[in-house]
Amino acid sequence: MQLRHYLFIGTLNPLLERLARGDADLVSSYTNAFAFTQLCGVLCAPWNGLILDRHKRGKAPRPDGALGALADLRASVLSLAVTVTQCVLFSICAAVPVLPVQFATFVLQVISRSFLYGGNAAFLAVAFPPQHFGKLYGLAMALSALVALLQYPCVALVRGPLRGDPFYVNVGLIAVVLVAFVSPVVVARECRRRAKELEAAGTPLAAPPGAETPTELPH
Repeated sequence: MQLRHYLFIGTLNPLLERLARGDADLVSSYTNAFAFTQLCGVLCAPWNGLILDRHKRGKAPRPDGALGALADLRASVLSLAVTVTQCVLFSICAAVPVLPVQFATFVLQVISRSFLYGGNAAFLAVAFPPQHFGKLYGLAMALSALVALLQYPCVALVRGPLRGDPFYVNVGLIAVVLVAFVSPVVVARECRRRAKELEAAGTPLAAPPGAETPTELPH
């Protein structure tokens, strides 16, 4: 998904020039629109956190220990699925050779990017022990940077054999991004496995009806 974002940003001007048929004023207006949407990214950043924390907004307190970790992991399934879906929609819009469609591409790109980077760090904090967060985050960034290097052969492929037409590269990137749906599926299966282990251990996965958290009595 990061490769998709990098490649879009790196080839934005040639894309706009080709779709605008060399109209410099039109390209400038679309470039300004893209820059404006990037400034709005700060407004999109908290949205993924709202999805991750939706189970903490009820009246019942968040359970501790293994039950709390399972609840957090279950919340991340929807976050991961929404993140991938946004990137797929962004990739599809970027592949449509119609200039007005690129307004939707700009919006989806900034939302998808906010979900991608914020959700990546949040998922690592939820799914793994906190003492490994720094190592895992650094590893994730290093691997994504290596994959992002593929943007250079992709650009060379478009400029060379494809003669400036990025259609087939865009279709290939859509197919690659679709593979990312494996992530929420794997996490959902892990949630079911942990839930079965807790049930086998006799741990109730939901509080009984009418149960209330005991309050501490004054000394």
